[in-house]
Amino acid sequence: MHFYPEDRLAVFIDGANLYAASRGIGFDIDYRAMLAYFRARGHLMRAIYYTALVDSEEYSPIRPLVDFLAYNGYTMVTKPLKEFTDAAGRRRIKGNMDVEIAIDMLEMAPHMDHAVLFSGDGDFRRLVEAVQRKGVRVTVISTIKTQPSMIADELRRQADQFYDLADLAPEIARRFIEPRAPRSVPGHAPGHASDTAPEQTTAEALPAALMAPVPVPPAAPPAPPAQAAPRAQNGLGRTRTVTVERGGRISGRITPANPYGDVPDTSGS
Repeated sequence: MHFYPEDRLAVFIDGANLYAASRGIGFDIDYRAMLAYFRARGHLMRAIYYTALVDSEEYSPIRPLVDFLAYNGYTMVTKPLKEFTDAAGRRRIKGNMDVEIAIDMLEMAPHMDHAVLFSGDGDFRRLVEAVQRKGVRVTVISTIKTQPSMIADELRRQADQFYDLADLAPEIARRFIEPRAPRSVPGHAPGHASDTAPEQTTAEALPAALMAPVPVPPAAPPAPPAQAAPRAQNGLGRTRTVTVERGGRISGRITPANPYGDVPDTSGS
């Protein structure tokens, strides 16, 4: 990926698409490392992260990530997820951020030299063309190393340069995980992940500090079974039997004892 040191850079991140691509390759993203990577390659003006949020619940799994990015140098653009029922009666969730990305990129075009788009959505081909006519170079980052590919062919052809996310992984990976095949979305070009269910932007993308396991206290040992003490003679010529029951309760009985000990029967009867 080629940058000029004097470039004014702006990074536009389709959150759902980037998450699906990184999971398909098999790594989690270190967003601080990503920001440092682009700051070292030009004058970074903005790094904007776009995602939809579930506002109908008290807790959204993506909210900690949104707060983390907002406090660590990213500009956040969010909107509520919309729930609807399709013609077949199936429940669908819509969280498309394409319009927001297009508006911001066109407004910033006169003030930047190089735009970096993290998305493989073919719907952005016309946007990339419009920005290029304003004199802006556009780099698209997605991946062709998943099955299916996460980038539409027409977007890859339109971009000034395409960079595979798998080649960027050594610079921005927080940890490597088992790859997971991206989910296809009916009615959209390859690489479109903005209208998928919210589980594609879950806490799996959070920093390691937000995912520490909760310690579990050890289980209490089981109570010992009831056991009988050995028989013993007291000073009154009686045998005392003591039993210790579960829970510490003590019970017993006293029976007459043979003062001569155990003598075998020789009566012949």
